Amino acid sequence: AEYGPMDDLNFAQLLPPSWEKWIDLWLEEDIPSFDYGGFVVGEKKETAHLFAKTSGVIAGCFFFEKIFNRLECKVSWNVKEGEHIKIQDGGKFHAATVTGPVRKILLGERTALNLLARASGIATLASKVVNITKEKGWHGRVAGTRKTTPGFRIVEKYALLVGGADTHRHDLSSMIMLKDNHVWSTGSITKAVKKAKIVGGFSIKIEVECQSQAEAEEAIEAGADVVMLDNFKPDKLSEVAKNLKGKYPHVLIESSGGITSETISSYLSPYVDVISMGNLTQSVPHIDFSLKIQTQNKYCLLYTSPSPRDS
Repeated sequence: AEYGPMDDLNFAQLLPPSWEKWIDLWLEEDIPSFDYGGFVVGEKKETAHLFAKTSGVIAGCFFFEKIFNRLECKVSWNVKEGEHIKIQDGGKFHAATVTGPVRKILLGERTALNLLARASGIATLASKVVNITKEKGWHGRVAGTRKTTPGFRIVEKYALLVGGADTHRHDLSSMIMLKDNHVWSTGSITKAVKKAKIVGGFSIKIEVECQSQAEAEEAIEAGADVVMLDNFKPDKLSEVAKNLKGKYPHVLIESSGGITSETISSYLSPYVDVISMGNLTQSVPHIDFSLKIQTQNKYCLLYTSPSPRDS
């Protein structure tokens, strides 16, 4: 079954109070000085309809709404965060209504649409991949990576959760991941892990990127909690993961490296706990949205398709 509405899961409750600083930074990027178009339309109160024009999982409603709240506008929704909608060819779905001073609606329009389109695209792809693994009976976790857009990571990690995927570590402070450059600079996997354990203590996991079974065993013997089998072919991945689980059942095994929604099925070994995919946030198609002021013109007749919700 496809991933549905989040019911009582409110991922906005995860956000730190400091996240709202990004609203002003995003808006400042789009209006660093004079708002010439805003001057033209003025402050009269208007209503705008948000239309979804392509199918997908809706994500980012919370951020969309907060951007307009910052601009003294109100948003009412016809869709829930995490809901999958289907749009017929040429159709549109009235997803939300924005009311407020027309100048401020237009001021926030592009920033809010960009955010909603990207977050929904990430959630849609994440949901697709997670559903593939569930249909295959795999019980591990699909995860993102740190390959995110600068200044936008909190939104993209949020969208992964909405799509049913794991965020993986958020930043360099979330988990100690020792990659090839760390090992080469330190001199060996063992030295790198031992040094990391001094500062990581008991509360922070250590993961090591490995290119062979021998490297993975060295990492585990040194105290790694997670080993990443990087760029392994599916058959080799399954073989090495099985060997490692047989010898070290307590260790988490992650697979990563060029895995896509088209190829993930071949990586679903019962001995692999996590599959991380950079393309969940890097190479994701966006969901198409538009925001139209509702006056007595053609825009009043745009929405003609039947209910697009996927039952």
